[in-house]
Amino acid sequence: MDDTFQRLAEHLYRKNDHLTIDEAKTWVELLWEDFEATYAKAGRQYRGKQMTEQIVLRWIENYGPRLHDFVATNPKYKELLNGKGPIH
Repeated sequence: MDDTFQRLAEHLYRKNDHLTIDEAKTWVELLWEDFEATYAKAGRQYRGKQMTEQIVLRWIENYGPRLHDFVATNPKYKELLNGKGPIH
């Protein structure tokens, strides 16, 4: 799993030059956990880490270059991303 997170974080880091690699790792972990939690709350059957990886990769492709802007408008994530590093 760490290899997957690392690969996704490196991809996000290349997409967004406003993020450090540690911030990119934190974003990947947050996106991963958010998707899995939301999917479970919706009562959907877990379809494996491959599906979650595909969704996170799609989010990185679509929103990655602008993720740093999200912190300014969402205090929940601001604390996690301001110098705190990965959440694990």
